[in-house]
Amino acid sequence: MEIHRAGERFRTAEGWLESWHSFSFGEHYDPANVGFGFLVAHNDETVAPGAGFGTHPHQDLEIVTWVLRGALAHRDSQGNSGSVHPGLAQRMSAGSGIRHSEWNDGVEPVHYVQMWVRPDRFDLPPSYEQAELDLSTGELIPVASGLAKHAGSTAIRINQPAAGMSAARLGPAQAVQLPAAPYVHLFVATGTAELEGAGQLGTGDAVRLNDADRRVTAGPAGAELLLWEMHRSS
Repeated sequence: MEIHRAGERFRTAEGWLESWHSFSFGEHYDPANVGFGFLVAHNDETVAPGAGFGTHPHQDLEIVTWVLRGALAHRDSQGNSGSVHPGLAQRMSAGSGIRHSEWNDGVEPVHYVQMWVRPDRFDLPPSYEQAELDLSTGELIPVASGLAKHAGSTAIRINQPAAGMSAARLGPAQAVQLPAAPYVHLFVATGTAELEGAGQLGTGDAVRLNDADRRVTAGPAGAELLLWEMHRSS
């Protein structure tokens, strides 16, 4: 088990952008921290109103975006467009190549987490999917997954049958059980939590676990958790 505190992450700061990177990204490079399981990017980003990322390319990545506050406008070279807001899951499969832009058209900053996963096959046709979710149950809800156990219950599918992302919005003292998977990446998106065997976690903290089977309990103000469960490829 490795605990990575929020302030220890790589940071990119521009006039319009603040981005915290859990793994090596762009000019930030650490050969010992290039990913975990199939997860190769986990960026916690805040974009100012009227700003964003202009059209740029991606290839052979499953890109999942989860908005915590505000709204993020998406447009891509496949003709897809839309606004991603809290409670809506978005997946873009870059496949053989896609170009897209991400922009804040609103009047308040947009805060979101964007995660990149390696697909199981290269040069797939690019595709896009989004879906609304209900996190009011206080349970881990499958958000974007290729895992067989999530078939029929996940909001959106990704082209990686060994990985799946879930989210939980917990009230004070509510708890969930982490899966016993070979690779588990737990991220505290908002609030605070206590992880069994690890102690207190704050906003922006992450934990990387192997064969996890632990309980995580939200703090006095509740918590929103993002969880990647990853298995070994067959």
